[in-house]
Amino acid sequence: MICILKNSDYLCALKYKTDMQVTSEVKKKLFKDFGGSEKNTGSTAAQIALHTERINHLSDHLNTNKKDHSTTRSLVMMVGQRRRLLNYLMKQDLAAYRLLIEKLNIRK
Repeated sequence: MICILKNSDYLCALKYKTDMQVTSEVKKKLFKDFGGSEKNTGSTAAQIALHTERINHLSDHLNTNKKDHSTTRSLVMMVGQRRRLLNYLMKQDLAAYRLLIEKLNIRK
């Protein structure tokens, strides 16, 4: 845990919490940006954005913990789920698919 300012429990806890997982604040922001509102958690674009955020987090984790095989399996499963969602979006709306790929910096 890294503190930005000394004797600042809030900043220490905030940094520690964001290092551990995707927080509810990040999820709300993703759903608002990609789903249209915070309550629209079921849209394909919002789900893809959430999977991308989790994939990026797990990739960073695996750079430091190379022998964490259960996380590696979870990462592979999550990439497959995102790929299926991307294929669905590509079949439904090609323009939205291309815009989302560009916005999230996903290769393909």
